[in-house]
Amino acid sequence: MLIYLDMCSIHRPLDDKAQVRIRVEGEAVLAIIALCESGTAELVCSDALEYEAGRNPNSGRMVYALDVLSHARRFVRLSPKIEERARLLNEAGLKPLDALHLACAVEAGADYFCTCDDRLLKRARVIHSGPPQVVSPLELIKEIGS
Repeated sequence: MLIYLDMCSIHRPLDDKAQVRIRVEGEAVLAIIALCESGTAELVCSDALEYEAGRNPNSGRMVYALDVLSHARRFVRLSPKIEERARLLNEAGLKPLDALHLACAVEAGADYFCTCDDRLLKRARVIHSGPPQVVSPLELIKEIGS
């Protein structure tokens, strides 16, 4: 099973754990990453993820994200097809980089597109019927972790 984690999901384990939701989502993301590292699932990386990780001004978060992405078994390079799909997703209401991530996940043939961004979850579910299935980390770990 192929999983595309967007950058907010990848960074969730590093976020302030004062809120229960953030702490639980962080643990779910770590469990997802562990499943990918063990070979139970496969992580997808893309030019868009590397771009977003590389432009993070916080060097610790950048290094962490790039380390997570280094475990990906599938890599998606940008192409005119992906850019066109992203343009259509953007016109349908997704932010440009979010649209590009979802377009990359579609191109990779991912089973799941995982995000912690509530706005992205809501909008992507309205405009994209899948695959991939758009899920939160908690939904994903419930789906694949059993």
